[in-house]
Amino acid sequence: MYGGFETLASFLVKYLGDDFEMTVYCSSKDIVSNNASYETAHLKYIPFSSHGWQGILYDILSLRDAIKSNDMVLFLGFGAGIYFPFISKKDRSKLILNFGGLDWQRSKWNFITRKIIQAFESLMVKNVDWVIADNKKIAQYIQKRYQKIPVEIAYGGDQVNAIELSAEIKSKYLFLNQAYACAVCRIQPDNNVEMILKAFSKTKYPLVMIGNWDSSAFGKQCKARYGDYEHVRLLDAIYDQSLLNMIRSNSSIYIHGHSAGGTNPSLLEAMHLGLNIFAYASGYNEITTNYLACYFNNSDGLVEMIEKSNEFDSKEKKCSMQLFAKEYYTWAKVASAYSALVKKAYLENNGK
Repeated sequence: MYGGFETLASFLVKYLGDDFEMTVYCSSKDIVSNNASYETAHLKYIPFSSHGWQGILYDILSLRDAIKSNDMVLFLGFGAGIYFPFISKKDRSKLILNFGGLDWQRSKWNFITRKIIQAFESLMVKNVDWVIADNKKIAQYIQKRYQKIPVEIAYGGDQVNAIELSAEIKSKYLFLNQAYACAVCRIQPDNNVEMILKAFSKTKYPLVMIGNWDSSAFGKQCKARYGDYEHVRLLDAIYDQSLLNMIRSNSSIYIHGHSAGGTNPSLLEAMHLGLNIFAYASGYNEITTNYLACYFNNSDGLVEMIEKSNEFDSKEKKCSMQLFAKEYYTWAKVASAYSALVKKAYLENNGK
């Protein structure tokens, strides 16, 4: 489960399903299963994909139905932005918005798409009472741009466990029998995939990079350009959490290249695993890791860090990051914060 919102939804259901009657909206185009429920949550299906241009219709139809059918609505994303001004003042009070990071900054979008996303963000934030920011830098942005104070709630990462490499995995992936770096991400430009690959192509340090290489022209180009390096292993997305945890938790270095957005779930997971993290200096990543990781700005900087990796491997820093994650980034803590916000908003809306 790579998506931050999907992971958030699943853990809110897990932790709050007994306290709230919950409905989760799904796409019948994206999901093969047509289960009526997930744990204690009721599932409703919308006949449009949640991706691409259909995602706008999917979000609008989901939101419209949710407002009619529920006392409170948590909306995740930005696709329904154009619909927000048409929601009545009474119904707006039901809404809690988490639009994630600053998606319009992602380099994968063209100029027009960025402007549309930015406009949608503005329409949403200006037409709701409750906004969630998952990172202090996002909170500062909302307050400065919209003069609105958001509620800061991050994500959890404590669902991961360190697992020793099994004999079967060692024989299947021979390159795991030595020190190696690991990266897990969606293969898109704003995750600095090419910067990371370029850096490792200049070294002999083994890299295992896991992602959806064949889902875009960019991914295919990167795979074609860097996939033949003997010490670079580009693996397709792994959805078996045990295998994914096994590969991540045994890496000597975890590379995190995300540049856009706020608090990224995969970074929190690496912190919980106690890994030696080399993260892109985005501002968000420094805040997330409490300035305890190692940071790079470009390919040459990452090369230098890789070549001096022993100097950047601090047991004290790794332990401090892990303790910080255990204190601030747990799903129990996150769910409790969401529960408190929903109850507060509901009581204020109903004059209690």
